[in-house]
Amino acid sequence: MTQDHTQSSGLHARRAAVQLLRGVLEEKEQLSVLLGSGVLDRLEPADRARAQRLATTTLRELGRADVVISQFVEKMPPEVALNILRLAVVELCVEGEAPHGVVDSAVNLMKRSGRSPRMAGLANAVLRKVATEGPQMWPDIPPSRMPKWLRPRVVHLFDESTAQAIETAHLAGAPLDITLRDEDKAEHWAEQLGAELLPTRSLRIDRSVQVTELPGFAEGAWWIQDAAAAIAARMLNAQKGEVVLDMCAAPGGKTMQLAATGADVTALDISPERMAWVEENLQRTGLTAKLVIEDALNAPDDVLYDAVLLDAPCSATGTIRRHPDLPYAKDGTQLNELFALQADMIDTAVSLLKPGGRLVFCTCSLLFDEGERQAKTAMARHGLTEIEPILQGIEPEWRSRVGGLRLSPSYWADRGGMDGFFMIALRKPE
Repeated sequence: MTQDHTQSSGLHARRAAVQLLRGVLEEKEQLSVLLGSGVLDRLEPADRARAQRLATTTLRELGRADVVISQFVEKMPPEVALNILRLAVVELCVEGEAPHGVVDSAVNLMKRSGRSPRMAGLANAVLRKVATEGPQMWPDIPPSRMPKWLRPRVVHLFDESTAQAIETAHLAGAPLDITLRDEDKAEHWAEQLGAELLPTRSLRIDRSVQVTELPGFAEGAWWIQDAAAAIAARMLNAQKGEVVLDMCAAPGGKTMQLAATGADVTALDISPERMAWVEENLQRTGLTAKLVIEDALNAPDDVLYDAVLLDAPCSATGTIRRHPDLPYAKDGTQLNELFALQADMIDTAVSLLKPGGRLVFCTCSLLFDEGERQAKTAMARHGLTEIEPILQGIEPEWRSRVGGLRLSPSYWADRGGMDGFFMIALRKPE
């Protein structure tokens, strides 16, 4: 490959990464939506992967990049120019790329963006200083802070020191977690996969891997699922022969956990596209469930269930360590809508339970209003009582003060953290 081709390829990937940053930061779109729209489809596979990685890393490191840039400018430049600088700073201070190529690409991107010649000159001057001084400054800069619409709520739920620990977890990102079809073989698969066996019986791989090439993938021995998310299905304690509903099923990790118990599982979700993932995963793992594409609020009521798992739509603020675009693509304006939807879904779930039936309600959220408050008010509305499940690997500090589990991304910090969740097991009156 010629040097010119390599430089051109690098420029294509960087330009696409800046386009992704603009989509998230200015247009408030989530990365998953942008990627699904085909914005990277014209790139070669290597450039596509690089663009996605650069955009994701820049979003994760955005606050720190802005601190560095602010040291070398009198005032922050316009957003288009700022995004180009942010990307270059991350390449220099995190990726360790060669300064010449990074600076040259940033200057070219400034020119192509229609910015004034002054902005191209600014990029050249600032980034040459960053290349010299930035890497030494970087380790002393604290992680990006959660946005103003989120951070005070997290401090209120936990405290300031935990909020800072969560921000450190967001910066670290997330390892690859695996749930086994047969957890009795956990030690075997931990050895086969070179994985850590976590106290809750999930496996964790903390290295870059090609998932589909790992042992056990093709034969469906396991699936990808965050260790915290996997606790919710274990909390339901589904039994062989029970009639069980997974109420918001996609992408299917919890459905497969429930099906692996031998329960008669119905998986319900509103999205045909996402339910296609559930079907594909069930086929790969050899597990079975009845799939229903429907709004959860209109779930068929011709069957009453022994147990219902409701992983309700929420702010997803517990997943920022793997989705660093979320704090920027969202602004908190839809929270009240979500709170109301969650309450309606709980009411529907309770109506679908047999007398004495079990409900696990969970959200991958760091907000009290999407967890503890929903559980507390639902218990009052329906006379629900908490079930104390027997779970492996649960630490005392994970217990919520109002019942259930309150999981923080800062837990298991030495192991790579976990997604933030609230979950609780409840019983309907007889």
